[in-house]
Order: sequence, then C-alpha cells, then structure tokens
Amino acid sequence: MEDEALRQKVLDKMTRVCLCKVINRATMKKAIANGADTVEKVKKATGAGSGPCHGRRCTPKIEELLKQSQQK
Repeated sequence: MEDEALRQKVLDKMTRVCLCKVINRATMKKAIANGADTVEKVKKATGAGSGPCHGRRCTPKIEELLKQSQQK
C-alpha cells in the first residue's frame, strides 16, 4: 500500500493538467485540498486556464479532480 501511495505521488508530480502553463496534478490537488472547490477557484489558485488555450484542455481535467475529491 505504501508503494502505491508513493507511486501516486510521483505520477501526480509528473502528470501535467494544464499544458499551457505546465501545472501538474499535484499542484491542482493541493489547491483543492486547501479549499478550492470550484474550477474557477482552482484556476485562480494555480494559474491554470490563463494560457493560450484559455482552459479548453485543462478545465475537464480539473472538473474530474474536483469530482474525485468530493467522492472521498
């Protein structure tokens, strides 16, 4: 189980959610854990969605992370 948690942490740091601003999943999860409970709040806390695509690529991924956090 400990190995899986470590594996997940490494994957979170390596997985880019916002490609334009190079923001990883770990940063998104941290913002959510710190109270960002909407897509807009996550974007404001991380800077996601402010790149050339204006959130077209990262918004669905942020929505999924929020959904996952609410299921826990």
